[in-house]
Amino acid sequence: MGKTLGYRSLQSTHKYSILAFIQELMTLYTAPRGTADILPEEQPYWRYVEQKAARICQLYGYERIDPPIFEDTRLFIKGTGETTDIVQKEMYTFEDRSGNSLTLKPEGTPSVCRAYLEHGYNNLPQPVKLYYISPIFRYERPQAGRYRQHYQFGCEALGEADASLDAEVIDLAWQFLKSLGLQKLLLFINSIGCPQCRPDYLKKLRAFYTGHVNELCPDCKIRLERNVLRLLDCKQPACQKIAAEAPKNIDYLCAPCTEHFQKLKDYLQILNIPCEVNNYLVRGFDYYTRTVFEIQPEDQRAQSAIGGGGRYDGLIETLGGKPTPGIGFGIGIERIILNLKKQGVAAPPLPSPQVFIAYVGDAAREEAIILAAQLRRGGIAVIEATSSKSLKAQLRQANNLKITRAVIIGDDEVKTATVILRDMATSEQSTVSMKELAALLR
Repeated sequence: MGKTLGYRSLQSTHKYSILAFIQELMTLYTAPRGTADILPEEQPYWRYVEQKAARICQLYGYERIDPPIFEDTRLFIKGTGETTDIVQKEMYTFEDRSGNSLTLKPEGTPSVCRAYLEHGYNNLPQPVKLYYISPIFRYERPQAGRYRQHYQFGCEALGEADASLDAEVIDLAWQFLKSLGLQKLLLFINSIGCPQCRPDYLKKLRAFYTGHVNELCPDCKIRLERNVLRLLDCKQPACQKIAAEAPKNIDYLCAPCTEHFQKLKDYLQILNIPCEVNNYLVRGFDYYTRTVFEIQPEDQRAQSAIGGGGRYDGLIETLGGKPTPGIGFGIGIERIILNLKKQGVAAPPLPSPQVFIAYVGDAAREEAIILAAQLRRGGIAVIEATSSKSLKAQLRQANNLKITRAVIIGDDEVKTATVILRDMATSEQSTVSMKELAALLR
């Protein structure tokens, strides 16, 4: 009896182990929620966007910088702002083995400003113009074109306060998106003032919202206490309805901020960039001053902004530097690609091998390996058959790979130092000397 029970118990445990193993296989080894693999078939879009970004930055005199993926957590608490949703709810923060608090980069601007100070770029001719293409990490609800790990193309111009630089940065972002082939875009701009004129506006805004406190969403009730300006940025329909009746910041700007904003509008008109003033546009970071802007698809409005940015004249000082004006933007690459596909803009295909080497026989196989290496060293991309499939199967593989030329080697070709060159589209073949092959393929 004891042996029987033991056997049944073992059976039960064994069945449970198999079930647990199957469940483990079904739940493990998938991309974490909010992340995505960028597969080979998607790469043409990514290379297209990155190449356009590099080209437009070259035209405007911006140089590339690649800050680390993680930074000291304090950089974002002080820089991005302790009361922002990013710092409060969305950062991926961890301690390393030395007990240092580090955070995966939730945005790019503080990192660029830190590098600007650390490497003495404040001593260079100003403005210093930098751009980056970087992964960004935010623990937020995944949505179309926005993941917990997503990628941003960003530009930062540091050391100049003139409104003409604001216009240049906006123009760069606008021309970049246009160069990709995107149409039906909307540019919204606003001025949120400066430390001199903003406090009076915030008092008026707080007084207004205090009368609507019972109508606010839970997050906005917290914002009313911590950062009243962020109330205008809430995407909840009920809160947006209240925001539409709120006092307008533009009515409380000081004379220098009013002049700066008017010059920006004049410069955008000169550049023939259509824009609309949105009095309730504030963006989501605490460091913004004066100019803020967003670019949105015409058919989606604020629910799916492609990118945006603004001026941050106090950020460098907050991070320990001397007062240094700055302006920049960030554009989500996933959202760019999403809109390219929606608008039917195809990315140019990436270069791919157009030569396939097939062989028949062991001697021919060795010759194929040598020939493939020679062609690759000569700059010709080659795919080489690597198994003992029949010649027919090898040529079928070449067709599936959309190869235009097949090079066939058999025992006779090894003896005569020749190959058979086959046009895969027409099936026409010719015998070619191995010495002449590279020149013919070029």
